[in-house]
Amino acid sequence: MQKFEVYRNIRKKAMIFGLSVPFFALQMTCLIASLMVIIFSFNLFVIILASTFNSAVYVILTRVSQNPLHIIITSIFPKIISNKKSTLLDYEKD
Repeated sequence: MQKFEVYRNIRKKAMIFGLSVPFFALQMTCLIASLMVIIFSFNLFVIILASTFNSAVYVILTRVSQNPLHIIITSIFPKIISNKKSTLLDYEKD
């Protein structure tokens, strides 16, 4: 009989099909866009191209989610938040 571990760190990083939630949303967006392309231009070549594209996107996203060192994430917010006006004008006398 197989034993399964309980995934207790669900709040740290939720995973859906091996992808984090933003990557899963990106995958589903690509999938829906490719389905729209298939519906409006029904062709065997388009179906094969869309399926290979979705497979490649899934593989790339799983690799990026497993090894996130390849992405350089910059900080959106500044290090110091201040109410002081940031101008280059100097009103003090020398």
